[in-house]
Amino acid sequence: MSAIFDFSSLLTVILLIICTCAYLREMRPTIFDGGKTLQPGDTRLKRSGVTGFCWKMSRIGERLSPYVGVSCAVMAIHLLFFK
Repeated sequence: MSAIFDFSSLLTVILLIICTCAYLREMRPTIFDGGKTLQPGDTRLKRSGVTGFCWKMSRIGERLSPYVGVSCAVMAIHLLFFK
């Protein structure tokens, strides 16, 4: 069965994406910037596509890290003992 149709598998994939993107951004802070620099007059970089999605997932992992950690622990217990 595909991870899209099973809710617990979908949550597992989303948590793995968040954790992976946050880890990659921690190791290389400019990895999702695409080599772009902030232009004069701009307040933020324009992020789009896959790198923009990964940047957003890494930002979720950074800012909500206690909740993401607890969610990973709960999902691990669920996968080990209940599935």
